[in-house]
Amino acid sequence: MTEAASSLFGNVEAFAGDPILSLNIAFQGDPRTEKVNLTIGIYMDGNGKVPVLPSVKAAAEKLGFGVRSYIPMEGLADYRRLVQELVFGKGSKLLAEKRVATMQSLGGTGALSIAADFLAKHTPGRPVYVSDPTWDNHHGLFQRAGFETKTYPYWDGATRTLRFDDMMKTLEEAPAGSIVIVQPVCHNPTGVDLSPAQQDALSDLLIAKQHIPVFDMAYQGFADGIDEDASFVRRYAERASSFLVANSFSKNFSLYGERVGGLSVVCATADEADRVLGQLKLAVRRSYSNPPTTGAQIVATVLGDPALRALWEAEVAEMRVRMKAMREALAAEVKKLSNEIDVGFITQQRGMFSYTGLSKAQVVQMRDTDGVYLVESGRMCVAGLTENNVAAVAKSLVAARGA
Repeated sequence: MTEAASSLFGNVEAFAGDPILSLNIAFQGDPRTEKVNLTIGIYMDGNGKVPVLPSVKAAAEKLGFGVRSYIPMEGLADYRRLVQELVFGKGSKLLAEKRVATMQSLGGTGALSIAADFLAKHTPGRPVYVSDPTWDNHHGLFQRAGFETKTYPYWDGATRTLRFDDMMKTLEEAPAGSIVIVQPVCHNPTGVDLSPAQQDALSDLLIAKQHIPVFDMAYQGFADGIDEDASFVRRYAERASSFLVANSFSKNFSLYGERVGGLSVVCATADEADRVLGQLKLAVRRSYSNPPTTGAQIVATVLGDPALRALWEAEVAEMRVRMKAMREALAAEVKKLSNEIDVGFITQQRGMFSYTGLSKAQVVQMRDTDGVYLVESGRMCVAGLTENNVAAVAKSLVAARGA
């Protein structure tokens, strides 16, 4: 008997590692002092540091450190109510009619995981459509729940724009009642969003085909504003009776390690929402029992206090403005070095990410030669750009393009 056969776990395959997190580990081990990390989706301030938002710090000081007993499976009541108001608007008819079942989740990833498990139990066997390209975990989370994932066209590499007509054709031809993952704002990885007119056209199709949209809204506030960035979801809510929304506070509260998010399921009636909430609670009980306390308390304290809420919105605006400024600075620096490279599209993209159009070989050259780290797909986290490193990044990009 061989050693592998005699060992209970001898045939377990090695994990290749997450491509983005593995790059981040490689960056940490790079000894070069001028290295630049544009891989992982974390907002950095102008000094290249992950900020502690003053609103968050004030909320934490206000809370102190009290009793840490278990909280309900669905999470803190005030937190869940404030999540609903942030996503759907305080005056939403859905909320007045109690048609939304909302769970506190372990970040946006946890929200999507609960959504996948819930849909696998109650709408099994349907194909799940995600954009091409998308955040890789969209495939992984829904495949883990037993779904087959497919893609709909999204990014046009030649024009660096949206393949909207092809996207619509694919979703029109998809089986009725398919599950469709939609990023309503700040698309990851491309930074290319649908226009309001395109959003409305997509809404018409989703409703006509009775597809089940799962809106993944991880970057609310990073495109145009808190309310503006929720407009697609809110307009859809005025017309549709059932859909899901996952949201996250990792980025816009800079609470990455606290894992704070939410899953909201819109239902046709209040009774249906109550039953759905029960099933979501069961899914949590069978997974991790109940969510953690601190991050949700901080978010609820900030959102529930008018002064802290105003401070937080100003902080999100500052982050949004800085990222837009860094996009413009990178484009300007590239233009100084070469008139042969068009990077104007970078200023049109929104949110934390830019799909640069760089090849894997070009990305590897930037990393190996200059210590500038991008994801091998060419995705760049513009939140990692600063006034101190943007010129170096531009120089590395131009050199990699061979211009």
